[in-house]
Amino acid sequence: MNLILLTPAEIQRERLACVRDPRRLRHLREVHRAQVGDRLTLGVTGGGIGYGELVRLTDDEARFALGAFDTPPPPPLPVHLVLALPRPRMLARSLEHLTALGVKQVTLLHTQRVEKSYWQSPELAAKKIHEHLVLGLEQARDTMLPDVSLAKGFRPFVEECLPALLDGRRGLLAHPGMAQSCPRGLNEPTVLLVGPEGGFIPYEVERLLAAGCEGIHLGPRILRVETAVTALLARLF
Repeated sequence: MNLILLTPAEIQRERLACVRDPRRLRHLREVHRAQVGDRLTLGVTGGGIGYGELVRLTDDEARFALGAFDTPPPPPLPVHLVLALPRPRMLARSLEHLTALGVKQVTLLHTQRVEKSYWQSPELAAKKIHEHLVLGLEQARDTMLPDVSLAKGFRPFVEECLPALLDGRRGLLAHPGMAQSCPRGLNEPTVLLVGPEGGFIPYEVERLLAAGCEGIHLGPRILRVETAVTALLARLF
């Protein structure tokens, strides 16, 4: 945890904040080994980054006297990531990694090779998704939560949602065997589409290319989804 991320509700008065969440309290004690008087980096969800002096730490709460929160969070990546829904365990890690890298718009998509049972996972509950996003923000010293949406039908997504996403954005379909190598150093608004383990099926590739996406690849190696997404984002932006 490189940032103690506060919610607006935890700021009791303008210059005082109180944290009672067991996870953050445990981290303060066991990892930071925080002591009263320590000055720690804090941020407010949806706001700026600053510091706070720890004025009280017990098993039940931590209190901070707040300084100025006048440092903006890191800039977001100019990308909307469309990711075929990974298996639940991989989803948790992927959300944390994506958030830490600066992705602010994510659509989780159903495709032919996505197991239908994945959509019943507790990891898709709004509370669980929020928890993983917060972990990513704390890692990267960021305060701006990503927006995560669910698209449970491939065809409705391509016909009803994708045209609007591609309006004013460059669409990139990452899939093994595409003709074009992944570009580097983009700064234009982009929609990046990444398939599941095993990739998109040929029909899905055809539909996405016909919708206006460019096919790109990362080379001959076949990577796990979480590795491929990280490599793609690092290379693109």
